[in-house]
Amino acid sequence: MRLSLQTDYALRTLIYLAGRPGRHQVREVAEFFRISKDHVAKAVRRLAQQGYIRSVRGVGGGIELARSAESISIGQVVEDFEGSLALLDCVSIEGVCTIQPACGLRHVFAEAERRQLEYLNSVPLSQVVRPAGELQEFVLLDLN
Repeated sequence: MRLSLQTDYALRTLIYLAGRPGRHQVREVAEFFRISKDHVAKAVRRLAQQGYIRSVRGVGGGIELARSAESISIGQVVEDFEGSLALLDCVSIEGVCTIQPACGLRHVFAEAERRQLEYLNSVPLSQVVRPAGELQEFVLLDLN
């Protein structure tokens, strides 16, 4: 499985918000991870539409988790952003391959997908946030 940048940025945003309770600006998230503010904003819009975060406009506004970090599963976020996690089309679509009816490989990949999703669904957001919710900024070393 390879995740899209939007999924990556959505997960980073959730980790940031879980690690620093309260309201924050999209700009803060982008600056913390040194990524594009526009890309973070796109991920934030989808996170808000899907009920993971709350977006408040106006003075004192910003973004915050809409649910507890314990109630958000990594797997559900990945599914919501990625859609199908099928490794091969034949796992989820009938009739795409001439050997599909007799292919044993299809079942191997179907089981791999099932186990992968089962594991990701078992991991709550709170498990990937550092103890005590601390996030530490990275220091980039200039090696030149």
